[in-house]
Amino acid sequence: MDDQNSMKNLLLTMVLCAAVFIGWNILFPPPDPVVDVTAPTTSQTGESLLPPATTTAETGATAASGTTAVQASDSAAETPRLKIDTPRLAGTIALKGARIDDLALKTYRVTIDPTSDTVRLLIPAGQPHAYYTVHGWQPQGDLTAADVPGSETPWQVQGNDTLTVEKPVTLTWANTKGLTFTRTVAVDDRFMFTITDSVQNAGTTPATLAPVATVYRHGKPETLENFFISHEGVVGRTDGTLTELKYSHVDDLTPVVDEFGPAEVLPATTDGWIGFSDKYWMTVLIPTQGQPFTAVASYIPDYDLYQTITRQAAITVAPGATVQNAARVFAGAKEWETLRDYQDNAGVAGFIDSIDWGWFFFFTKPIFAVLHWLHGLIGNMGLAIIALTFVLKVLVLPLAYKSYVSMARMKELQPELEALKERAGDDKQKMQREMMQLYKDKKVNPAAGCLPVLIQIPIFFSLYKVIFVTIELRHAPFFGWLNDLSAPDTSSIFNLFGLLPWAAPVHPSLLATIFIGILPILLGITMWLQQKLNPAPADPIQQQVFAWMPWIFMFMLGGFASGLVVYWITNNVITFAQQYMIMRGHGHKPDLFGNITSGFKKKPAPAAANTPKAPVAKGKAKK
Repeated sequence: MDDQNSMKNLLLTMVLCAAVFIGWNILFPPPDPVVDVTAPTTSQTGESLLPPATTTAETGATAASGTTAVQASDSAAETPRLKIDTPRLAGTIALKGARIDDLALKTYRVTIDPTSDTVRLLIPAGQPHAYYTVHGWQPQGDLTAADVPGSETPWQVQGNDTLTVEKPVTLTWANTKGLTFTRTVAVDDRFMFTITDSVQNAGTTPATLAPVATVYRHGKPETLENFFISHEGVVGRTDGTLTELKYSHVDDLTPVVDEFGPAEVLPATTDGWIGFSDKYWMTVLIPTQGQPFTAVASYIPDYDLYQTITRQAAITVAPGATVQNAARVFAGAKEWETLRDYQDNAGVAGFIDSIDWGWFFFFTKPIFAVLHWLHGLIGNMGLAIIALTFVLKVLVLPLAYKSYVSMARMKELQPELEALKERAGDDKQKMQREMMQLYKDKKVNPAAGCLPVLIQIPIFFSLYKVIFVTIELRHAPFFGWLNDLSAPDTSSIFNLFGLLPWAAPVHPSLLATIFIGILPILLGITMWLQQKLNPAPADPIQQQVFAWMPWIFMFMLGGFASGLVVYWITNNVITFAQQYMIMRGHGHKPDLFGNITSGFKKKPAPAAANTPKAPVAKGKAKK
């Protein structure tokens, strides 16, 4: 029976290990191939949406889109542009359509190399992965598309031709029916644009039109990771309800009875916003808050075009009257402090939820808030993670204490359990009954030892989420070679941690998984030392599982973010110290050195193998 149970345990262990490695390949699939797309010139309704791909101008920007610099075609016709120059943003606005379509983030670079290109967020139509915003009006009644400004409208500049924090820019355009459109574009010192549109009616009949704004995205982004831990795609909030649609979900939207075609239509009565979210960046439309509007996510498969749209209620402009509408566009980095300020002080409700906090948001939000506070206090994100580990261990100390006490008392019961086993023999039911009665009499809960692991699981996954999705961890240095806590440890056994003159393998790759760095090795050692506080279990299969576990985890976590490995190492060290002190406090002195050396001793041969065999008689017995 024992052999059968041991075999079952061994098979279960093998299956679990196989599942871990198969799951790794599922969770970290290779990136999707990059597909070039061509911009459409009309929507399904026939209204002109985009400038033709051949009319896009040189932007003059030297930034990069995610990871690669994108340049306009040499044959592109010149398009007049206004310059954007703020402490955080650089780019241009195309006068044709007044499109915000060329934007780079000055304070963020593509790689940790300080000479690398700055991140380019918005890209003009006609270039690969075009991505931009257009504000305009939707005609109602007797007005047609030609009577309102759209993506082809040739706006004229009034005065200032450079958009700065101190100086907005003003554009004008007039139609043939007596309507004059004036647009003022302002920007703050971070990532928020304010678009103020006014319509003056000098004609003799009323004009009815509705404010509309669109973010256009041609194809999936070049930097799409397509990883379940981080949401990338449409993000929006209407009347307190958060909506997240991955690009694959937008692809499968069904047609609605409206001019939008295949779309997700989200009516809002009071507040909301909608746009596209990348892992670290976001472009979001924020219509006038406190008024009803319709938010739409749609996809035009013929052109591989993704759109998010906000359309507000129609406005009627009487002859001789002027109406005005203000909307905002956020285009920049998803910085927690910036988003929180817009939410609390600028009336953008629920803006902090544009960061993908996940299902365990009740863990991830406070964990990041504490980490952010500690980073502001200490000034080093790696040290802040270590300090956060101490904070979390203090919070769960009461439960952990009970668990470690229970484990210590279980060690004290070991002789009595061995005696029970001798008395029960092969009677498993009797052994189980007497064992449970012993636990009851001694007030010991054998399952309490699992509490530290159960507590650790949600904390680990929440911190993993925080490190993976928050921009504050991106390119955050620690010490020495650890210059990006959101990336795996770059040191490697392959080149003896930099002593040999060749480059280390890069994650994700098989060589990088095998030739791990310093942090994963420290993780394996700390897990192994934590195990050695207790003697090895008597069951040989359990001994094998426990012996291999630290080294399996060492290789598994080698490709994880180094910030997460720093947390796990710190947690192991604190747990070791806690468990050691608690066991000493209950009269059980851990034989750490003895437990370590026992693993290297040669196992004695089984007793049956040393029993002399009975002599075998040869020949026939004498009568």
